Amino acid sequence: MEKKQYEKNIILICFILVKFLIQYSLISPEYELQRDEFLHIDQANHLALGYFSVPPVTSWISYIIKLLGNTVFWIKFFPTLFGALTILLVWKTIEELKGNLFALILGASCVTFSVLFRLNTLFQPNSLDVLCWTSLFYFIIKYLNSNQTKWIYLIAFTFAIGFLNKYNIIFLVLGIIPSLLLTAERKIFRNKNLYFGIGLAFIIISPNIIWQFNNHFPVVHHLHELSETQLVNVDRWSFIRSQFLFFPGTLIVVFFGLFALLKQQKFKKYRLFFWAFFIIISIFLFLKAKDYYAIGVYPIYFAFGSVYISTLLENEIGKILKPIFILLMAVCFIPIYRVAFPNKSPEYIVNHPDKYRKFGMLTWEDGKEHQLPQDFADMLGWKELAKKVDSVYMTIPNPKNTLILCDNYGQAGAINYYSKKGIRAVTFNADYINWFDFETKYYHLIRIKNAWEKENEWTETSPYFENACIADSITNKYAREYGTTIFSFMNAKIDINERIKKEVEEVKNFH
Repeated sequence: MEKKQYEKNIILICFILVKFLIQYSLISPEYELQRDEFLHIDQANHLALGYFSVPPVTSWISYIIKLLGNTVFWIKFFPTLFGALTILLVWKTIEELKGNLFALILGASCVTFSVLFRLNTLFQPNSLDVLCWTSLFYFIIKYLNSNQTKWIYLIAFTFAIGFLNKYNIIFLVLGIIPSLLLTAERKIFRNKNLYFGIGLAFIIISPNIIWQFNNHFPVVHHLHELSETQLVNVDRWSFIRSQFLFFPGTLIVVFFGLFALLKQQKFKKYRLFFWAFFIIISIFLFLKAKDYYAIGVYPIYFAFGSVYISTLLENEIGKILKPIFILLMAVCFIPIYRVAFPNKSPEYIVNHPDKYRKFGMLTWEDGKEHQLPQDFADMLGWKELAKKVDSVYMTIPNPKNTLILCDNYGQAGAINYYSKKGIRAVTFNADYINWFDFETKYYHLIRIKNAWEKENEWTETSPYFENACIADSITNKYAREYGTTIFSFMNAKIDINERIKKEVEEVKNFH
C-alpha cells in the first residue's frame, strides 16, 4: 500500500514539475509584462482594503513579490503556483471519490493540458479565482462524505478569500444555493454551523465591503463600465464556443462527469453538482459574461468524469483505451499550444493570421479584428515607453518637480516598473486616481497621451506652459500602445497642483 502511494506521489510531483517547466517556456523573449500586471504590481506600493480595479488579495501577493525582488520570475511564479495547486486539488478530489491511478492521471491531464496554461501565464486574480472555486467545491465534497463541521468553516473561509480576490466567486454561490434546494442536501439549511460559517465569511470580507461603501461602491461603476465598453461586444454563442476551445479533447470528460452525477447511484450524494454546473453556466450566459469567467467551474467536473470513465474501462478493451485517452489530452492540446500563447514572435503572427483568426484570437474586446491577439499586443512597447520617458525626464530642470501623467494604468504601471530614474507616474484611470502625490510642488508636466488624442492634447495643454514640445512616441507597430505620444511641458503658467486636484475630485465624483 505504501509503495502504491509512493508511486502516486511521484506521478503527482511529475505533473506539477511539468506544469512549472512548460509555464515558464510559454512567453517569447520579445514580450514584456502585460498591461494588467503593471497595475497589480503597483498595488504593493499602495496597500489598502480595496481598489477600484480588484479586491485586495492581489495587492497582498504583489507585496510578497516586492519583498522577493519584484522580478519577472516571481511575478510569473504565483499564477503558476495557483495552477499547480489546482492540479493538486483535482488529484485529491479524485482520491476522495475513490478513483484509481488511471482516474488520477486522467484528471490531472485534463487540468494540465487546458486553458489553465494560458490563464496562469499572467499575474491576475484569475488563477487564484479558479483555485478558490476548485477548493470550495472540494470542501463541499469533503463535507458530504464526512458531515464534519470543520468543512463548513473551510467552505466559508475559502469563499471569503475568493471574494477578496475576485467577486466572480459570488456566481458559484448563486449556483450552489438553488442546487442544494433541489437535492436532499437541502438539510444543511437546518444546520446552525452553516450560519456561523456565513457569519465568519462576512467578518472576513467586511473590511472590503466597508471600503466599497466609503468609496460609493466603485465595483458597481466598474461593472456598468464593463457592460457598456466590453461585455456589449460579447455574444452568447462565442461564450459557448470558447468553452470547447478552453478544454480541447477534455470537455468530453466533463460530460461523462455530468452524466454520472445524474444517473449513477455511486454519485447520487453529489447530485447538487449536476444542477450547479448548469445554473452557473446559465447565469453567465444570461449576463453575457466574458468566456473565461466560467473556467473555475470545470476542474472539479474533471474529477467526477475521470472517476466514472475509469470504472467504464475496467475491462480488456479498457487496457487499450486508457493510454489512448491520456494521449488524446496532449494531442488535442497541441493546436492550442501553437496559437494561444505568446510563444511566437509578432512577425510570425502577422504573417500567419489564419492560424489565429480561426480560433477568434484576433478579435479584441472592441469587437474588431486586429493584427495580434489583444493580450499579446498588451505585452509590447512598455520598456520603450519607460526608457523614453526616462530620457525626457532627465532633460527637464528640477525633474523632481515634474508630474508624469498618463492616459491609462498600463502606461503608468509600466513606467513605474521599468523606469531607471525612480519615476512614479500616475493617471486618472483605475486605482491611480488615489495615488497622486500633492506634497510635491509641480512646475513641469510629462504627458503620455494615446495616439488618436495627440492633436487635442497639444491644443488644450500647451498654452498653459512657457515651453512645450512633442518629445517622442512608441514606435513598436505591434504594440497596442503604438503611437502613444510623450509630451514635455515645462514652466507652468498655472498652479498644476490645484488644477490636478480639481480634476481628481471630478473623476472621483463621477465614480
